[in-house]
Amino acid sequence: MKLETERLILKEINETHVEDILRIRSNELINKYVIRNSPKTNYEALDFILTIKKNTENNKTIYLGVSYKNESNIIGTICLWNFSEDRKTAEVGYELLPNYHRKGIMSEALEAVLNYGFNELNLQEIIAITNKYNESSKALLLKYNFVLEEDKKDEDFPDNIIFNLKKIN
Repeated sequence: MKLETERLILKEINETHVEDILRIRSNELINKYVIRNSPKTNYEALDFILTIKKNTENNKTIYLGVSYKNESNIIGTICLWNFSEDRKTAEVGYELLPNYHRKGIMSEALEAVLNYGFNELNLQEIIAITNKYNESSKALLLKYNFVLEEDKKDEDFPDNIIFNLKKIN
């Protein structure tokens, strides 16, 4: 699967992207707001890629690398995952290397994924969970009319806040 925007290609991640995934998922600034086991070696990044490929094949996730149209390297990722049993709701997740922040890249990528989720997958709702201190992520979600669900909590991660966006029929 591949999505294109004016400047970007959102494409499936494969074994050729090991170094890019290692660079993204081990980045200190990105990980400031994300609690996860970050890969420390190419082998660990490869293991993550193989897991993503398996989850994609099993329709558990849509996980795409973000790159400029004229470049092969991946500078970020965006995904739809955590689908509800009836496949009407999914969670969106995204990350972008800091050198590419504030250039409208993730905005462009998110718009494409939202369109795909609502119009191709027929999702009725997309959830986003972000750290309450991640101002850029919150601003991005608000730009696309996500609504903060103040009454919902991420029990495992108290610094996270939950947003949702419902399909407009």
